[in-house]
Amino acid sequence: MKKILLAFDGAHFSEGAFEFARRLNEIQRVLITGIFIPQVDFANLWSYANSSVGGFFIPLVEDEETEKVKQNIEHFESLCRKNKIEYRVHKDFYDFAIPELKRESRFADILILGSESFYSNIGTNEPNEYFKDALEVAECPVLIVPEKFDFPQNTILAYDGSASSVFAIKQFSYLFPGLCDNPTQLVAVQDEEENLPDEQNIEELASRHFSDLSIQKLDVEPRKYFSTWFNERKATMLVSGSFGRSFFSQLFKKSFVSDVIKEHKLPVFLAHH
Repeated sequence: MKKILLAFDGAHFSEGAFEFARRLNEIQRVLITGIFIPQVDFANLWSYANSSVGGFFIPLVEDEETEKVKQNIEHFESLCRKNKIEYRVHKDFYDFAIPELKRESRFADILILGSESFYSNIGTNEPNEYFKDALEVAECPVLIVPEKFDFPQNTILAYDGSASSVFAIKQFSYLFPGLCDNPTQLVAVQDEEENLPDEQNIEELASRHFSDLSIQKLDVEPRKYFSTWFNERKATMLVSGSFGRSFFSQLFKKSFVSDVIKEHKLPVFLAHH
């Protein structure tokens, strides 16, 4: 049994994030912990936007227990009971929300976030700063899920030869063995090298975990066209490393995974170490 962390902010409840967790529970029983982070004071947001060097700080509203948050907690509990899912609720976030989210993620196997709902008031045209902070501080892999999606029947493993990309592939296979029999493409996304980095090694590793594996080099410039190529796939999940010192360290600046996420079409699995 795995522990899944579902994070909801304030008045926003991600039906897509819960639905993905529900489907995972059908494959293998899980414990879902719902964490309900306080709403933020958007009226004062402008004065905080550039106040921190180490992260993006947002003031919390004084009254954490708003009626909408209570309704969301009740909705979460009702869905869990209806689907016979073991669950817990954590909602006592009196400190700044990002450090609390980091601590919670330390004790989870995976964190699931709704790509369209998590602090969506800050902006949804690209992953907002609060969303990106949550991804960066998480101490477990993160699954980013749109509100409407087809449950994955195919998997794309983004690989550039870096330790981060290999780590993500291994973490995905350990966490979701039930999805490793799906047709899987290991796609080389490096810009310059013609040959797949450490091709024999990655083939030996990936083929041990993914029973229906194919390997290819993407015939488009990854930074410009990967999201278009990927989002054309149906019922597919992207597996990617992130926040290392390699190509993946600049994912958002180079509009790689950022473009995939903001299209809100397909789930994205991110892992960093």
